[in-house]
Amino acid sequence: MTAEYALLRARMVDGQLRTTGITDARLLHAMGFVPREAFLPAVRRPLAYLDQDIDIPTRSGRARYLMEPAPFAKLVQLAGIRGTDRVLDVGCGSGYSAAVLSRLAASVTALECEPDLTESARSTLEKIGFGNVTIVEAALEGGYPQNAPYDVILVGGAVDEVPEALFGQLAEAGRLVAVTGEGNAGIARICVKDGGVVSCRRAFNAAIRPLPGFRRAPVFEF
Repeated sequence: MTAEYALLRARMVDGQLRTTGITDARLLHAMGFVPREAFLPAVRRPLAYLDQDIDIPTRSGRARYLMEPAPFAKLVQLAGIRGTDRVLDVGCGSGYSAAVLSRLAASVTALECEPDLTESARSTLEKIGFGNVTIVEAALEGGYPQNAPYDVILVGGAVDEVPEALFGQLAEAGRLVAVTGEGNAGIARICVKDGGVVSCRRAFNAAIRPLPGFRRAPVFEF
């Protein structure tokens, strides 16, 4: 199956990434190198390279997904990650996103709130040999200030809004990439810190699955 997965990986790069505007050679190489199937339960590995989100079971029952390759690549490309960057991966799931980011950045702090996914991500990354990733377990919306500031923060799922806690963990000239809004209403935005002030701009439409913990509190109105 190893050779078969390698062929599927190459087809993903050529058929799903290059055709949707992914031009960053380092990113294309990273996604052609990292084995997506290794970050899925055995029963779901044959689905690893389909152009769709793949659900990942959790003990808590909360829905989590391995993001479809093209939207994930577009978000990473938007961040413009350099080889010297320190990255915070918010909602790393089973670790695939952190593995890809680790091929682009100096170091990655991968944040996950599900204990079983944290354990799985740590085990898989250690087994494959991604040594510049630190897996941490905490509430996603709070980020991980212990390792801040970060040059890049990637939010790995749709959110209602980005908490101020995450903006506060950006380094000067740091970039935060997130999708706000659900389904077809989702909009990918890039936010940049300049002089201590964060400004955001709309980049493209993106329909990705939501992350837990980022729901806007309902407001009661008469």
